[in-house]
Amino acid sequence: MHRLINTIGFLFSTFYFIQAQVPVTPKSGPNVYQFTKGLLANTGSRYGREAIYMDPLAYQLYTNTLKQPTEGSVFGTTEQGQEIKWQPIVADSLNRLRSRNGFRGGQGGPAGPGITPGNSRGGIGNGGGYIYLTYFSPKEQTALLNIKGNSNVYVNGELHMGDAYSMGYLALPVKLKKGLNEFYVRGMAIVASLTFPEKSVLFNTDDPTLPSIVPGGQNANLQGAVVIVNTSDQPLTGLQLTSKLAGKEVTSLLPSIPALSIRKVPFTFDGSGVSAKGKYDCAITLLKKGKSMDESKVTIEAVALGESYSSTFTSTIDGSLQYYAVTPQSSANTTNAALFLSVHGAGVEAIGQARAYKPKDWGTLVAATNRRPRGFNWEDWGRLDALEVLSIAKNRFKPDPQHIYLTGHSMGGHGTWFLGVTYPDKWAGIAPCAGYPTLKEYGSADGVIPDSSNNPIERMLLRAGNQSDVLKLVSNYKPLGIYVLHGDADKTVPVTYARQMRKLLGNFHSDLSYYEYPNGEHWFGDQSVDWKPLFDFFKWHQRPVDSTVNAIDFMTSSPGISSSYYWASIEQQNQPLQYSRIKLNRTKAAITGSTENVHLLKIKLADFGANARIKLTLDGMTAVDYTTKSTNDSLFLRRDNGQWLITQQPDLAQKGPHRYGTFKDAFTNRMVFVYSTLGSKEENEWSLQKARYDAETWYYRGNGAVDIVADKEFSLQKYADRGIILFGNASTNAAWKLLLNDCPIQVERNLIRAGSQSWQGDDLATYFVWPIKGSPIASVAVIGGTGLKGLKAASANQYFAGASGFPDFMIFSLDMLKTGSKSIKQAGFFDNSWKLIGNDTVLNE
Repeated sequence: MHRLINTIGFLFSTFYFIQAQVPVTPKSGPNVYQFTKGLLANTGSRYGREAIYMDPLAYQLYTNTLKQPTEGSVFGTTEQGQEIKWQPIVADSLNRLRSRNGFRGGQGGPAGPGITPGNSRGGIGNGGGYIYLTYFSPKEQTALLNIKGNSNVYVNGELHMGDAYSMGYLALPVKLKKGLNEFYVRGMAIVASLTFPEKSVLFNTDDPTLPSIVPGGQNANLQGAVVIVNTSDQPLTGLQLTSKLAGKEVTSLLPSIPALSIRKVPFTFDGSGVSAKGKYDCAITLLKKGKSMDESKVTIEAVALGESYSSTFTSTIDGSLQYYAVTPQSSANTTNAALFLSVHGAGVEAIGQARAYKPKDWGTLVAATNRRPRGFNWEDWGRLDALEVLSIAKNRFKPDPQHIYLTGHSMGGHGTWFLGVTYPDKWAGIAPCAGYPTLKEYGSADGVIPDSSNNPIERMLLRAGNQSDVLKLVSNYKPLGIYVLHGDADKTVPVTYARQMRKLLGNFHSDLSYYEYPNGEHWFGDQSVDWKPLFDFFKWHQRPVDSTVNAIDFMTSSPGISSSYYWASIEQQNQPLQYSRIKLNRTKAAITGSTENVHLLKIKLADFGANARIKLTLDGMTAVDYTTKSTNDSLFLRRDNGQWLITQQPDLAQKGPHRYGTFKDAFTNRMVFVYSTLGSKEENEWSLQKARYDAETWYYRGNGAVDIVADKEFSLQKYADRGIILFGNASTNAAWKLLLNDCPIQVERNLIRAGSQSWQGDDLATYFVWPIKGSPIASVAVIGGTGLKGLKAASANQYFAGASGFPDFMIFSLDMLKTGSKSIKQAGFFDNSWKLIGNDTVLNE
C-alpha cells in the first residue's frame, strides 16, 4: 500500500516510451526474449478512482494519429508549451527499464503479516506512464508477454492488463505478426519479456488458490484453482484436469478457455491420504479426449491440529474459487463462542493475517481475502467478499450472534472503519488498527477519491461513490464499541488519522477506547493486530438481541449496499445515492421518528406480536394506524405528497435493496461477458478484445474468472439470473434485443438516445446498467459506443478501481481523453421505477 498525496485527487502520470532493438539471442534462454533498450517521453495522463480518465497517447492511438517514436522527435507539448521529446533508455543489470530522472515506480509496501519492510510492490497509481517496446518477429506466432510494474499494455493496438504490483505471474498470450510488433506500456519502471511456449495450452502454477489439509476435516473432496493458458486461436472446450495426491486420483471437468486467453479454473483433489503435517506435491494433468496436454504440480499444505489454515469456497459474485483463512478456537467448549472477522492490509494474504493471531479460547478468527492481497480496499467486490466469508463462517462455526466482532490492519483498518459504518448491526464491536477512515483522504494505489467538484457532471459521478465516505456516515458508529489501535510513529498511515477519528467520535460516542502504541511504526510485530487489551475490550461487549433494540439512528447513501438496521429498512430514496437517514423510536404501541431522503420505508413488526394496534408518526405528519395480522408482519410506508401512506411491497422490477443500480451492480451474480458478432470486422474485434481485457483485469485484481460468450450463443434461459456485461451496441450485438429493448437508452451506429435527448457521431461512448426483465436480481451493464472511435473511448475499465464512482449511466465522447468532464454529454440515475425522468441526471450544455 502506498500513500499517494494529491490535493485534487487525480493522478497526473508520466508516459514513458521504450523502443527495443531487433532481437538477438537472449541470455535467458532460446525461448525468452528480454526487452533491454528503448525510448521514453513525458506526455501526461490522468487515471484514478474515477469514471473520468484522460490520456493523450491513447487518444492519438484511437484516432490513428500516433506517430511511431523516433529518438529526439516531438510527441507534443505540455500545457506550458514545452516540447515533449522521446529520449533513449537502457535497462539496468536487473533488466529494469525506468527513467533517468531517478523516479521509481515502487515505493515499498507496509510491514504486516506476510510482508516485510523493503518488500516493495509498484502500485497502479505509481505506474501511470506508457512504455513503448518493439519486437521484430521473423514469422506470425504466439508468445507469452510478461511485464512487471505496468498498469496495462497495448499490443499492436490491442489492450491487455498489466502487472501493476510486479507480482510476476501475469503471462498473457499475445499474437505477434510477422515483422514489427509494437507495445505501448503504461508504467514508470518495468521489466518486460516475451516467452515462446512449445505447447498451445499449458498450466501456469505461479498463482494457485489452494486449501489446507486439516486434521479431522472433510479432506476427500477439496477444491483448488490453477491458471490455464490458451495460446491457440480457438477456444478450448471439453478439457479435464486429473489431480493425484498421496495415491488418490480425481478427475474434474473444466470450463471453456477462450482463444488467446488465460482462465483460473477450479479442480477437485483428494487429501484424505495425507495424515501428517507438511507440504505435499499434488500432480495435475490437463487432458483433452484422454490425451495429455500439459503436466505440472502444485504444493498442498497439511497443517497440525489447532494451527491456522485456508479453506476455499465458490463465490456467488462470479462462480470463481476464493479462499479465507481460519485461526481456530483453542477451546473445545464452543458455548457462547465468538467470531472475529479480520480484514488484512494491502499486500497481505489472508493466511498471513490469520497466522498473526494466537488462538483464542473463546472464539474463532476468520480472515477474508478482499479477492486479492490488494484487491478493492474492502469496498465494492472486496466488501462483498467480506460479507460472503462472514456468512460462511457463521454457518460453519455457529457463533453466538451477540458475539461477532470486526477488526483489521492498515488497508484492513480502513476496511474495519468502512464495514463497521456500513453494517453497524452486524457487530458487537470493531477495532481498526493503523487504519485510515476514507479513500478521499488517504487514497492508496489507485489514488484518492476526489472530495468534491464545482462541475455538476463531476459531482454526479462522485455521488455514485458516496457510500465510501465514512466521515459522512459517522453517526452509524453510535451503537458500537470501538477500540482504536495505532502506532504513534507510523509513517505509512500516520497516527493523525486515528486522532481525527478520536476527535470526531469523541463528540458523541460513549463507548470508545483508544491506544497509541509508544514508538510503534506501521507494523510493530503481531501485537499490531493481536493486542490483548483489544480482545479484552471485545469480550466486554455484545451485540444486543434484536428485540431489545428500540431506538434506531441509521444512515446510508445506497440501499443497494446497505439498507437496514435491525427492524427498519430504507428500501427506496427520493434522490438516488444521496445520503438518507432514519431516526426511529418504538414503544409497546407506537413508532415515532424522522426521516431524510426516504421514499419507501420497511418496518418489521414481529416483536409486536399478532393483532397489535400500532400508531406510526413520522416527520410530524399525520399518524398511520396499523393492526398486525401475524407474528411476522412487515409494513411498507411510502412518502407521497407530504404524507406517509401504507403501501404494498413493491414489485421486484422496481429498485430496491435487491437491485438498486449503479453501473457496477451488474458485475455480480456469476456475471457473463457477451461480445458482438454482427458488427464490422473491426467492431467485433474490439468487442472480443475488450471482453478479454476486462476478464484479464478481473482475474488480476479480483482473482476472478468469467464466462466469455458470443452474442449468438447467449440466451436468457441458459444464463438466467446472471449478471450480463454486453459489449457493443444494438447494431453489432445480437443480445441487445433480448436484454435492452425496453431501455430508455438506445445505442446504435452513429446515434445514442437517452430519453428525449440524442447525440450523433461515431465517437460517442456509454456505460449504463439496466435490470434484466424477468429476473429479480440480475442486471445488464452496457459498455458500448456508436462507432469504432466511441467503442475505443469506452476501453478503459476504471470501474474496477475500488470505490470509483459510476452512476446508473454516463454518455461521453472520445474527446474526454483530452478534455475530461467537458466531453461528458449526460450522466445520472434512473428513478425507482427505472424511468429516465431527468430529476437526477445532469446534461452537459
